[in-house]
Amino acid sequence: MTDETPDRIDPILTYLRNLDPGRDLLAKAVAMRLRRAAHYVDTQIRRELSRSDIEIWELELLSTLLRKGGTLPVGHLQDAAQLTAGAITNRITRLERDGYVTRAIDPADRRQIIVTLTDEGRQHAAEVIEANDHAQRATLDRIDPRILNRLADDLRTFLLAVEGPDPWG
Repeated sequence: MTDETPDRIDPILTYLRNLDPGRDLLAKAVAMRLRRAAHYVDTQIRRELSRSDIEIWELELLSTLLRKGGTLPVGHLQDAAQLTAGAITNRITRLERDGYVTRAIDPADRRQIIVTLTDEGRQHAAEVIEANDHAQRATLDRIDPRILNRLADDLRTFLLAVEGPDPWG
């Protein structure tokens, strides 16, 4: 059953439908709602994390390294974070400066740079992940768990269709 209460996207869709009654607005409705929902969740999580002086990119890089065993080539981190080469270099430099990671040339392929979590980085990653988990729960705690389960499954299907499976296994 669908709630008939208009959201903030409905007036836009109504306006566009009135301009061109034959226009298919399904893709627009999905894209606009995804963007608005992602913005809301991102803003709330950033707000929660900022209380602990944590930035979302820090969470993404540290948790990726932790999840993948603590060591990854820069290219894998760049892909996981969806960043340019310059942006990933700047972020790794900041993490290195703070003592959370080290960089080294890959002895098996001297063209590659390997990033490794330090012991301090592992501890900080655990703290950052816990803060993020708290922020996510605080952001979504008003939503019925059945809706969240359905949404998680549908978004997984969507992402597999547009991105494909995890290339790094």
